[in-house]
Amino acid sequence: MGLDAGFARRDQIAADQRAPGAVGRRYADADAGIADRVRCDNHIAQERAPSGIDAVKRRTLDQIAGDDSVRLDADPGPEPGKTGVIGPAGVQVSHDIAADRRAVAAVIEIGCGNAVRRPFDDIVGNQRILEREFRVDRGFAAVAADIAGHLHVAHRVAARLARGEAAVVQVLHERRVAGSSAWVRLFDQTMAELRFPIDGEDLTMSDAANMLSSNKVDDRKKAAKSIGDVLGKNIKLLAHITNTLAKDKEIDDRLRKFATPVSSRNLSTQVEDEVVDALNTAVKNSHADLSHRYYRLKAKWFGVDQLDYWDRNAPLPDDDDRQIDWDTARSTVLKAYGEFSEELAEVGKKFFDNPWIDVPPRAGKSSGAFAHPTVPSAHPYLLLNYHGKTRDVMTLAHELGHGVHQVLAGEQGYLLSDTPLTLAETASVFGEMLTFQSMLRSETDPKMKRIMLAGKVEDMLNTVVRQIAFFEFEKRVHDKRREGELTVDEICDIWLAVQHESLGDAIRYEDEYKYYWSYIPHFIHSPFYVYAYAFGDCLVNSLYDVYQGAEDGFQQKYLDMLKAGGTKRHQELLAPFGLDASDPAFWQRGLNMIKRMIDELEELS
Repeated sequence: MGLDAGFARRDQIAADQRAPGAVGRRYADADAGIADRVRCDNHIAQERAPSGIDAVKRRTLDQIAGDDSVRLDADPGPEPGKTGVIGPAGVQVSHDIAADRRAVAAVIEIGCGNAVRRPFDDIVGNQRILEREFRVDRGFAAVAADIAGHLHVAHRVAARLARGEAAVVQVLHERRVAGSSAWVRLFDQTMAELRFPIDGEDLTMSDAANMLSSNKVDDRKKAAKSIGDVLGKNIKLLAHITNTLAKDKEIDDRLRKFATPVSSRNLSTQVEDEVVDALNTAVKNSHADLSHRYYRLKAKWFGVDQLDYWDRNAPLPDDDDRQIDWDTARSTVLKAYGEFSEELAEVGKKFFDNPWIDVPPRAGKSSGAFAHPTVPSAHPYLLLNYHGKTRDVMTLAHELGHGVHQVLAGEQGYLLSDTPLTLAETASVFGEMLTFQSMLRSETDPKMKRIMLAGKVEDMLNTVVRQIAFFEFEKRVHDKRREGELTVDEICDIWLAVQHESLGDAIRYEDEYKYYWSYIPHFIHSPFYVYAYAFGDCLVNSLYDVYQGAEDGFQQKYLDMLKAGGTKRHQELLAPFGLDASDPAFWQRGLNMIKRMIDELEELS
């Protein structure tokens, strides 16, 4: 029985036997790591657990205590190599209810607390354990996915904890202070203190990197050379940090019995290993049709055979960098949203009619842009730094999508409104696509159309091809680290190999570029996080492709998907659209959208 089959079997049996609801687990990824959350099914979720976690625990215990259809195996903890089963209804209960309640409480504490979470995670998330440990006899009880709803499972997990697993996990958590967390802190402090000399000024990493998008080639070259030179002078320390954290993760994965270095990330983002593998394979197989072809085209626009690496993200030579005022940006985005769905536009309009968006840049304000949820009973906030560029309009459409998503999903309540990272970008990227397509349809100047298309293609390549290249780099580094410590040259060689594979021969690299892997914070803070960007972008591309050929009814399905929040997995959310993320054709469909844009650019050139 596979994981998905287990969930389906659970639901069927629960419906047939009026089984009580269960408390499960879900996760939301953040830049700082994984935040534990509680996911409540069935009537617990419906009642919104009004008194918080304690109410969930109390109600679950009461349900189980009063459910005489659930019976424990007489053996609370089978010997190694033996498997316990949930017996038929006539089996004598060998444990008093007080002990059973304590066992369930222990499981829920694992699900709700931060101190000892991983034994529970491993049991729920490991398909082999599901198949081995949680067999059922003649369909009597729900399968193990309802882990907290059955005393048998609760007792088994509690028994494992009693045998010392809690102590192991406690050690794993406590050592982080002087282990991985300390190395991450060292990286952050080192990067914050680095200064990059350019034209007599010592710039921060952020300021230097921003110069790589300058419309002046000399500025781009100076910034690129300075970044490479400073990173090279600090590369031994940065390589040591990378080696240490990769080894730390290998130890952690081995003790927690994760199959691959990326498996723990997949568990946290609620996506199966094979789905991520399908995405990775599809993108790598499309390099020739996408990035290789585009950068040859861009080199042609620049009048060269090869682009220097500092020109990869350079503005096009004829980009006039036009300004778009705030009122125009507002009307453009709301028009695009309204053309798709009036309901979507009405929710979006509330952000402009109320002081829910911080728009202008100013001294001391956080850089970048983001949408910040609060609680379902209150509205989210959006932060922008609007400079009037076309890309800023896309950023507004993107963040507004997040805000609308958070409002619509709020009806699910605090515990279930949030979505895993792989789905959290759906509304934002879709809103961005709606806005871009609306602006493209309104543009009559062929030159501006080409500039807009090129900008969109570059954004998509940076989100899909570039992030999957980062993902591939991480995979190779972590795989090789299992064989022993990597030298600086070995890491640099892996980096350059992946760059050549992903970007093609239209990009020319100089020696200092081999150190550029060392400044990317995702590799340090949250290994394998990067694929989620490509996941979200390709998912939306496939979704938008369906929309282009769909009949009436797509909009309502889309709104229902946003309103579902975190109550459904990606298979359930995509099923109404006829999409399946485990099918490589799904990812190819999204990649084909980028290919068609490059086709159009070639026609306009």
